[in-house]
Amino acid sequence: MSAVSAASAATTEPSESVAPAATADPAAPARRVLLARPRGYCAGVDRAVQTVEKALEQYGAPIYVRKQIVHNTHVVRTLEERGAVFVDETAEVPEGAIVVFSAHGVAPVVHEEARGRSLATIDATCPLVTKVHREAVRFAKDDYDILLIGHEGHEEVIGTSGEAPEHITLVGGPEDVPNVEVRDPDKVAWLSQTTLSVDETNATVAALRERFPKLLDPPSDDICYATSNRQTAVKEIAAECELVLVVGSTNSSNSVRLVEVALDAGADAAHLVDNADQVDPEWLTAATTVGVTSGASVPDELVQDVLALLDRHGFSDVREVESAREKLTFSMPKELRRDLRAEALRLTAG
Repeated sequence: MSAVSAASAATTEPSESVAPAATADPAAPARRVLLARPRGYCAGVDRAVQTVEKALEQYGAPIYVRKQIVHNTHVVRTLEERGAVFVDETAEVPEGAIVVFSAHGVAPVVHEEARGRSLATIDATCPLVTKVHREAVRFAKDDYDILLIGHEGHEEVIGTSGEAPEHITLVGGPEDVPNVEVRDPDKVAWLSQTTLSVDETNATVAALRERFPKLLDPPSDDICYATSNRQTAVKEIAAECELVLVVGSTNSSNSVRLVEVALDAGADAAHLVDNADQVDPEWLTAATTVGVTSGASVPDELVQDVLALLDRHGFSDVREVESAREKLTFSMPKELRRDLRAEALRLTAG
């Protein structure tokens, strides 16, 4: 099995790019936008945001959320305006209240803390993150040392590590590989954070395999389809762009990776912006082609605002370049589905 595939064939299918719009006045330099697709919300983010929205509708405010439900400033602020209360730790949630766990997942100890405070929990962990948790538990049960490729301090890494802390060693990248220590080089497996750079993760796995030839792969790629697809889409446009704008927040791992991928793929410059207000007009002065994309936790309205700003600066020719179509969806967390179903039955009976 390859370390990490460039896209998930099970959830995507290739398609042709949208034809470019009519060309501008040939006497003036053409100013255009290459708009990457897919971009924005993935299935896990959509599920997590909808979980908080439906919980507010079902139970009323306040609904407590441990950590940011997804890593996007606009999304968090919008949900706060509707009555969501974001906290850093379970201990900040009043006893007996409702708490939603974020899409990034939590360690088993967090579930124990919630039970100790008699909290009603709704687990909005992305199912693809849950898959990594289960792999960690299985490898640990078989007494493997697990090398978790990821970023120290990221909530997803903290949650996965908490499943088997005595078995897991964090590997930040190829540069960390020489310092990795294991009990038995014949019993080593690797897992990864779901939002990493595909290319860098492949490089890390290759370096690990040089040291540990019997390194065991996860049953399927850990980097999620959406992360892979968005990186592939950026690679398709970057070489044609003097500038790539990635809409996303600075604490969004997959958004930060898109900036890096764009530069590696040939863009002259790339910047991460939370919204259109953060676009510096100076960046546009020498550009004729601007690429635009967004991280997996970004609502498309923020991208549309950026496109509107570019249009005001003469970038009115927008060509959408589509590299894959995403069809995957996830159902609501079981706790919420149960109560929504009960409410629907009550209304029907009434």
